Amino acid sequence: MRLLECNSGGKFVLTKHFVGDDIPSYAILSHTWGQDDDEVTFKDLMDGSGESKPGYKKITFCGKQARCDGLRYFWVDTCCIDKSNSNELQEAINSMFRWYQYAAKCYVYLSDVSRPALDANEFNQRPWEPEFRKSRWFTRGWTLQELLAPRSVEFFSNEGEKIGNKESLERQIFEITGIPVKALQGISLSSFSIPERISWQDSRETRRNEDKAYSLLGICDVYMPLIYGEGRDSAFKRLQEEIDKASKGKSLSPIANAQKERRCS
Repeated sequence: MRLLECNSGGKFVLTKHFVGDDIPSYAILSHTWGQDDDEVTFKDLMDGSGESKPGYKKITFCGKQARCDGLRYFWVDTCCIDKSNSNELQEAINSMFRWYQYAAKCYVYLSDVSRPALDANEFNQRPWEPEFRKSRWFTRGWTLQELLAPRSVEFFSNEGEKIGNKESLERQIFEITGIPVKALQGISLSSFSIPERISWQDSRETRRNEDKAYSLLGICDVYMPLIYGEGRDSAFKRLQEEIDKASKGKSLSPIANAQKERRCS
């Protein structure tokens, strides 16, 4: 796992790879991607060309918030993975759930939610809530595991103002997503059937077809190689095979059942 830290010059730099028990305490960012050219990549950080990109704002936010919480290191998916290295990308996607799970803090940056300053008469109101309920973050495939895996999930507006956390916003999140409160509270996902877990992703989308299946790996507690270009159906077929292996040959076909239930509903 490659992390970011702030050097003596105030710039964000990538660390060496940390492995296993050697990984220090870190914060992790959850967000929705803008246009590809807007995001700061691994290459951008290596050659120092990322500061002019719009996505640098999110990295700056995460680094500052991590320091406020006493954390030296933080992780951002756009730039902490060398996506030109297929082996590294495979390892990262198969490890992603655990990386979010073991983070000391997960910061959800909602670029489409604004939290204006309140005057004294508006203290108990939540003018940001309509935008929060409609946020694109709740529609993306990858952010499902970023909601469920970490113990500490905090939500921030586009201005970097804290809106609340997974506990204080529990009711709203349940109403938006339909995910059971117990799952939001951190009960083991094994308490829920595979079809139910998959159903939480029904209304979510991913840019690449295969990611609809790949983003469920950690949620289903399985691992498999990535084959971009195989298509969504093939990816789900392989996911089913890995689930069957993990369940030691049980006859239940959870993905097929989940898809059947959705067709009949």
